[in-house]
Amino acid sequence: MPVTPALLEIRRVAYGQPDAMRLIDEVQAEYVQRYGGPDDTPLDHAMFEPPLGSFYVAYGDGEPVATGAWRRTSVRALDASDAAEIKRMYVVPSARGAGVARAVLAHLEATASAAGIDVLVLETGMKQPEAIALYTSSGYEPVPGFGYYRDEPLSRCFGKRLTTR
Repeated sequence: MPVTPALLEIRRVAYGQPDAMRLIDEVQAEYVQRYGGPDDTPLDHAMFEPPLGSFYVAYGDGEPVATGAWRRTSVRALDASDAAEIKRMYVVPSARGAGVARAVLAHLEATASAAGIDVLVLETGMKQPEAIALYTSSGYEPVPGFGYYRDEPLSRCFGKRLTTR
C-alpha cells in the first residue's frame, strides 16, 4: 500500500532513537552520492530536545518513512525575533512523490510556531532540486547564506515567516 500523508503518523523522538538513526544514515548516504561526502554540520542531540528543538519520524503503515527536525538558531532572517533551523528532512525513496515531505514540513512549521518560533530557515544544496522545489512551493524565499556551508557555491539558504508582522 502506498504511503499517503493522510495515513502518516508523525512522532517526536529522541535524536538517537533507532528509527531516526537509520534514516539519518540513509540521508547521509544520499549526500555522499549527490555531493561526494556526508553533511558535516556539527549537531548535538540536545539541540533537538525541547525547548531547544524537536526531532520527528514519520511512519507510514508502521514503517519509518521520513524524518524532519528543527532547532533554535541565532540566525536572523526575514526580521525574525526567534528563529529555528530545519534539519534532517528526508523521505525514503519508496515514499517520495506522495506528499510525505510536504506533510512533514507542515508539521515542522506547526510545532515550531507553537513553540514561539516566528521564522524557519534552512540550508540545502543545488544538487537537491526536489528539496528546493518543495521549499519554494511552500513559501520559502532565499535568505543570506548561514551555517557550516555558507561559503560553499552549491549551498542555498531559504526562510519563511511563520507569523505575520
